[in-house]
Formats: sequence, C-alpha cells, structure tokens
Amino acid sequence: MTDNNKDDVQNGLFPMGEKNVAYQQFFDGQSYLANLVADKDIPFGIGNVTFEPGCRNHWHKHNGGYQILLATGGEGWYQEEGKPAQKMLPGDIVVVHDGVKHWHGAAKNSWFSHVAITAGTPEWCEPVSDDDYNALEA
Repeated sequence: MTDNNKDDVQNGLFPMGEKNVAYQQFFDGQSYLANLVADKDIPFGIGNVTFEPGCRNHWHKHNGGYQILLATGGEGWYQEEGKPAQKMLPGDIVVVHDGVKHWHGAAKNSWFSHVAITAGTPEWCEPVSDDDYNALEA
C-alpha cells in the first residue's frame, strides 16, 4: 500500500470535496463530501464520500429508500447488522436495502472513497464500537 492510498483517493475520478462538517457528528474520524448530484426534482442524491484512515460512520438506516455504494479508491469496510464486515476495494458495489442497519468507512491504515447513491430518510444510530472496529483485519 503506497502512502495508504492517499494520492489515489485525493486525486481520484471524482472530486474529494470539503470536510464533511454537516455530518461530522455521525462519523468517527475525518470524512469529506462532494455532492455530485443534488437536484430537488430527482428523488436521490449522489455524493463522493472520502474517509481518512480509520474513519467510519455510525450505524444507520435509510428509511423509505436505499443506498448503493460504489468503491472508487483505497480500502474500506461495509457491515450490515448481524453479518460479518466485508472489505471494500475499488470496483466493489454494495446495495443497501430499505431499513437495513449498516455502517461503512475506511480501513485502519488506508484512505477510502466511495460514491454513494442515496434515497430515503437517514436514521442515525450508535457509533461502531472501537473494539468491534479494531477487531477487523488491517
């Protein structure tokens, strides 16, 4: 892993965006957000989310909608409640169905970015515990 994938993620296909201040309370670590599509006449949003190493969002659901994650750079994780975490690498795709509790974020030692196509109302839950996160492979 060269430079923890920082260069690949920061200079990726889509812009990295600014610090994700609006949602910072729902993340452990630093994330960045670039809104790619935010059109009031379209019932979903598309954003490029970038995570510094070790950053992850809290457990959450998308009620009345869904989320599709398209991994574009670095190494990350995705986990649904009650299932083992799965590693995400560029090109991996995850479909999150309506109301499924989940989290996603960077690996401990790598930057990570994904495009998120999101519809519905988010319901933010508890943080991913440090013990659970640290138990994942590097």
